[in-house]
Amino acid sequence: MKEYINQHSDRFLEELFSILRIPSVSAQSAHREDMYKCASAISDLLLKAGADEAGVCDTAGHPVVFARKTVDPKAKTVLVYGHYDVQPAEPLEKWNSDPFEPEVHDGAIWCRGANDDKGQLFMHIKAFEYLLATGQLRYNVKFLFEGEEEIGSPSLPAWVKANKKLLKADICLVSDTTMISDKVPSINCGMRGLSYLEVKVTGPNKDLHSGHYGGAIANPIQVLCEMISSLIDEDGRVTVPGFYDEVVELSHADRKLLAKAPFDMKEYKEFLDIREVRGEKGYSTLERTAIRPCLDVCGIWGGYTGQGSKTVLPSEAHAKISMRLVPNQRSAKITRLLKKHLLAIAPKCVKVEVTEYEGGDGFLIPISSTAYRAASRAMAEVYGIEPVPSRGGGSIPILAEIQKILGIDPLLMGFGLERDTIHSPNESFLLRQFYAGMESIALFYRYWED
Repeated sequence: MKEYINQHSDRFLEELFSILRIPSVSAQSAHREDMYKCASAISDLLLKAGADEAGVCDTAGHPVVFARKTVDPKAKTVLVYGHYDVQPAEPLEKWNSDPFEPEVHDGAIWCRGANDDKGQLFMHIKAFEYLLATGQLRYNVKFLFEGEEEIGSPSLPAWVKANKKLLKADICLVSDTTMISDKVPSINCGMRGLSYLEVKVTGPNKDLHSGHYGGAIANPIQVLCEMISSLIDEDGRVTVPGFYDEVVELSHADRKLLAKAPFDMKEYKEFLDIREVRGEKGYSTLERTAIRPCLDVCGIWGGYTGQGSKTVLPSEAHAKISMRLVPNQRSAKITRLLKKHLLAIAPKCVKVEVTEYEGGDGFLIPISSTAYRAASRAMAEVYGIEPVPSRGGGSIPILAEIQKILGIDPLLMGFGLERDTIHSPNESFLLRQFYAGMESIALFYRYWED
């Protein structure tokens, strides 16, 4: 495929940039029209690449893009999953360039969505185009690109259930993850689940003068901080009753296998500009982000935060809390447990409300499958070294649902790197990874079921 990439690289970038420029931010209602605009643009690209049909389908939320190509009704079918929605670009002042005007420099594409996930889903469209153009496509292909992954895919499970026959396939191929490094490629064989909620603590019925009332009534911010602080003990373990009930402890042999993945602590700390790591006692950094659950505060606010001083005792305080879960833990149960615990530990001097947001279960896939072996062979040919199995610390909640509803395993061939800073300002995607992804995906179709 190298020659095909060289011949069409300018067109590839022009086409990718056309969808990167669309601010398809699913979390912000102001971008509702942009979601349809982006979905329609991707549908057009799929038709241009050779799909028999492609279109934009409504859901209860943002639309999905569905397309398919049938080469032989008797052949096996690959379902390609991806998402065209992106994270909000804020804080805008942290970007070195316009987040929705793609640029190429330092060997990378810089833009929101360059990696997560427009750049990676685009690799599948171009690999598909190449296989069709060269007469090498042996399998039927279906594409399912959604617009709500970044907000937990609330509408997609119902759409998948309603279109189960339409989506029937033998494998779900996904590129929405990272690999260990471009020198040590890896294939994710599992991901963590997610539970996310917001806590609101209310004290007095209005903001008060801190001199007149300070020290006499509860400060909601301080109470919220005390509650949050109690959720993690000194050993880095979550204190919510029942949180670890379904957590399976990995065997020594499995932990030893995961430890084969290269990891440089000095480089890790330098990259993050931290002096020390922190986490659950008894586990390595890689284990903490792959095989162990965790609880983190993703946002906290209340009171006056503007310029200068304002001596005010706030009426309210808020926090957003996420929990990453390991397979066997169920998102709905963990959400209920934390909600119950927060209400139980709240002092009588405040009122506490808990709002549930998105969530999803984690999953594991077998590394002995023909699909995994085909992906491993393909990536080994491109990178010159056999990829190692790894477990991702992030979450793609819908994949566990697809696994249950359609009865097929997801295969995660991700080509992002930690340096790409997805979800943060200055997101990027190395061109060499972009092109290596296309090559690897095309080779997967050659080697699957060989």
